[in-house]
Amino acid sequence: MNERSSIATDRLHKLAEFRFQLRKFLRFSEIASEAAGISVQQYQMLQVIAAMPEGQGASISYLAERMILRHNSAVELVDRAVRAGMVRRESDDEDLRRSIVKLMPEGEKVIEQLIPLHLAEIDLRGRDIIAALEVVLASRPSDAEPKAAGDAA
Repeated sequence: MNERSSIATDRLHKLAEFRFQLRKFLRFSEIASEAAGISVQQYQMLQVIAAMPEGQGASISYLAERMILRHNSAVELVDRAVRAGMVRRESDDEDLRRSIVKLMPEGEKVIEQLIPLHLAEIDLRGRDIIAALEVVLASRPSDAEPKAAGDAA
């Protein structure tokens, strides 16, 4: 194995560890959400809505962007949450073609249950995620190595 391959293999192992640490947190989120009776995507949607700055509304497009979903997938997710009584749609006063998604008391109750659990998990395991990321960042390739797609030239 040449030196370049061993560097890439070393970075691969470090990247895999970082991904593993992230995945542990995401798996925790999946389990906690399911225990609360919702999908992890529903929890993420509720969190995006709850985190909106005061006076701003969460449009379907905004939810799709923040959740990295296609617009139609975000519509379906909102539809399911409306049926579950967690959110409601309101017409946007500034643009009647858009609807704004707002939390209902049931959605607020779920958020109030899940946010503290997620913050406690971050308190417990966040340092492992940060440490794994720092190891990856510290092992950046030299300028002589090719850059990944999307890296600035």
